[in-house]
Amino acid sequence: MRRLFARWRSHVHQIGEQCTTWRRQWEVERDLEQVVGATDSIIVGPWCSEVGYEVLYWIPFLRWVIAAYRIPPERIVAVSRGGTSSWYAGIATRYVEVFDHVQPAELSARAAAGILKQREFSDLDRIIVDGAWRTLGLSSSTRVLHPSLMFRWFAPFWSGHETLGFVERHTRFGRMAPSNIGSPVPLPQEYAAVKFYAARSLPDRPAVRAQLRAIVDSISERLPIVHLDTGLGIDDHADYTFGGSERCISLRGHFDASTNLAVQARVIAGARLFVGTCGSLAWLAPLLGVPTVPVFTDASFLHAHLHVARRVYGRVGGGSFSPLDLTGMIDAGLAIAAPPVVAGARLS
Repeated sequence: MRRLFARWRSHVHQIGEQCTTWRRQWEVERDLEQVVGATDSIIVGPWCSEVGYEVLYWIPFLRWVIAAYRIPPERIVAVSRGGTSSWYAGIATRYVEVFDHVQPAELSARAAAGILKQREFSDLDRIIVDGAWRTLGLSSSTRVLHPSLMFRWFAPFWSGHETLGFVERHTRFGRMAPSNIGSPVPLPQEYAAVKFYAARSLPDRPAVRAQLRAIVDSISERLPIVHLDTGLGIDDHADYTFGGSERCISLRGHFDASTNLAVQARVIAGARLFVGTCGSLAWLAPLLGVPTVPVFTDASFLHAHLHVARRVYGRVGGGSFSPLDLTGMIDAGLAIAAPPVVAGARLS
């Protein structure tokens, strides 16, 4: 009898959770319809959060929105940072740069305070939106599709209350193109792009740093390396720096905040390989058609994103995506080493 009651209580709890999830989804859908229901311009953004959420969820979600509600791109104004206008090709015909209206230090302060995900319309967001309004001379009836709506929309998936199918029904993935911006320094004809930074998925510990150094040294035996350490400190991540080799090129000190992501995407798009922390640009590189090795030691909060990535990159003809978990190697005391270089062999 107790077991029967326990099962009944568990079922009631599950039904209650599902009803709560459905109610929240209806509320988000209602809010979305209020935004897209008008006929004037729509500002999508401002996007000030992580690159990973932008390319895995926000941009594919926007593609779904304009397809589902038949919104012409001429109505859409994309507002993002770092010169990412090319990422919104086919979504928006107008782009406003965040750093034309706020200083990088303001985003840095928000990141330092742990406010990375835009779950609400902040005062800083209002400043940026007002700037976009003035810059383009938009009418007072212009609506704003804020990232908080997307975070609410996919929250049930990230919390485990919805399946990957829910994400697939509300996204449209596709290859992405870098801008035409040039590299700030001359680059080799062939190279690997590398971006390692300390994060929850890859904490800065001596054992981790030693493995990353071994990875960099091993790759440099095959290809010159271009390090994408910006030195800007806009987000909450500190870049690892591995200098000292003539086979390694650092772009540190050559970035401007307003174009830093455009430059990094351009460098990645020209690379034979991208290797970096599992996060940020590691989610973008396959969509640029580049073979990618995302590295981590803690996948506890990456599972949902890895599930999405493994599902979609192959479908859109993206670059290979080969996650590397260093935990086993560190626990076993193993080290990474490059295989012998065979004359005439190419890195595949």
